[in-house]
Amino acid sequence: MLRLLAKYLRPYWLQILLVCAFQVVAAYASLSLPSLNAKIIDEGVATGDTDAIWANGGVMLAMSVLQGVSQILAVLFASRTAMGFGRDVRAALFDRVLSFSTKEVNQFGAPSLITRNTNDVQQVLMLVFMTGAMVLSAPIMMVGGIFSAIREDVGLSWLIVASVALLAIVIAILIVQMTPLFGVQQTRIDTINRVLREQLTGIRVIRAFVREDHERKRFAVANEDLTATATHLGRRMMTLFPAVMFIMNMSSVAVMWFGGIRVDEGHMQIGQLTAFLNYLMQILMSVMMATFMFMIAPRAAVCAARIQEVLQTEPSVVPPEHGVTEVGLHGEVELDHVDFAYPGAAEAVLHDISFTVEPGRTTAIIGSTGSGKTTLVNLIVRLFDATGGHVLVDRVDVRELDPDVLWSKVGLVPQRPYLFGGTVATNLRYGNPDATDEDLWHALEVAQAADFVRDLPAGLDSPIAQGGTNVSGGQRQRLSIARALVKKADVYVFDDSFSALDVATDARLRSALVPETRNAAVVVVAQRVSSIRHADQIVVLEGGRIVGLGTHDELVASCPTYAEIVESQFQNTEVAA
Repeated sequence: MLRLLAKYLRPYWLQILLVCAFQVVAAYASLSLPSLNAKIIDEGVATGDTDAIWANGGVMLAMSVLQGVSQILAVLFASRTAMGFGRDVRAALFDRVLSFSTKEVNQFGAPSLITRNTNDVQQVLMLVFMTGAMVLSAPIMMVGGIFSAIREDVGLSWLIVASVALLAIVIAILIVQMTPLFGVQQTRIDTINRVLREQLTGIRVIRAFVREDHERKRFAVANEDLTATATHLGRRMMTLFPAVMFIMNMSSVAVMWFGGIRVDEGHMQIGQLTAFLNYLMQILMSVMMATFMFMIAPRAAVCAARIQEVLQTEPSVVPPEHGVTEVGLHGEVELDHVDFAYPGAAEAVLHDISFTVEPGRTTAIIGSTGSGKTTLVNLIVRLFDATGGHVLVDRVDVRELDPDVLWSKVGLVPQRPYLFGGTVATNLRYGNPDATDEDLWHALEVAQAADFVRDLPAGLDSPIAQGGTNVSGGQRQRLSIARALVKKADVYVFDDSFSALDVATDARLRSALVPETRNAAVVVVAQRVSSIRHADQIVVLEGGRIVGLGTHDELVASCPTYAEIVESQFQNTEVAA
């Protein structure tokens, strides 16, 4: 935690110094008030000296104003420091997550990453704020109060030692009990976020399978676990404040009891007793303020460790130090003896994959479920790095290409098309912010999406819900294809992007794509033979290996796997007919 604080509080050193200065001034003013009050009692009230009362009272008023103003300024600068710290840490976390490959995102999980960038940062931010606004003055008040109280009367100093020691023991016991629960609480928050996110994302599946009761129970279990942990922590915190107040009140009674005896014996004056009592209260209040730190610090330490875990995780897909920014060709993809294995997997998913996609030509990839089709195209866009061989775009290894150059060359339509919250236009301009409305309508025409967009109430300005949940699966796919076309890329990757389209729409879309992708390399992952039979070359995958490479007619004659796929789909078509 100290490393995180040191790094991200460094830009705010001036504000931190101002907070410290104002807290010192406020503590000095606060420590001056009891002695001034004692002077009024002993020098003014006892002797009837009105001038002494007015003089000391005026100084007390000035010190009170000074204390209030200093405390306000300290809180102001502490809040600005804490908010700036939180902003910087959130930005750093967001930037780090953006650099992650799919491996790191899956390692942490989306719900945990969201919790770390929201709740965890908030806990550390609150620690920074409370330290500057309240806790920073506590040691000053404690040390100053001890010296001032002893100066008033040494005979009662043992009460300070006893009160502070008892308070420290009680707080330490409670903090030791609470610390492990903070880590459990953050994990339970991750769990409830994960369950809720799954249920919101899969609401249609839940309703289709009539699993509302099951999901309600699953959420209830996660909710009860979090509630039980929070309740356990709450009980400890509930014990803390009454214990502190009990010790403070008993200390006051003890001071009045033993102090009254010393006043009666003539060893101290009434004003000194009042000042000593005030100093003792300031000391104990300082300890009480420190309890806020003890309550927040353990949870903040757990949260800081979770934040550091993300910030210290190096992405497996690392941008080159001096990436290639200029290439001679435009639209060629080559896989040269490529192997790939997922981290921790017993065996590789892809084995010795080699083929070339030339500009202006279409390469289709087909195979059974789990044969590695999506994994293969993910290597082209460098969502993962090949564990063996080379993936080249325009004859440059993707690991040597500048990431911005690589991604500017590739237009990807993923297997699960995702639309962002906004409008149709903002989604289509995602890859090309400078695209005109004419460009958008042209891309929609090619993607066979123009008709349904025109039927929307506001056309291009019609709202799109997060994830595209307010449009159908086929509409979502067509909008995703149009988004890729607006980008005008050198390489287009369609990962099973036509599965939700009927045969007629599929045929019209593919026909319209031909002139649009004339100068680009096109990689198509598909399940239907009818969709890829006219491709320039077809790659047949089985068990992560290429078992066939050629045109449709060549593969029907030479590749048993492809011939079996063709036969099964024709039979299914005949049966469906």
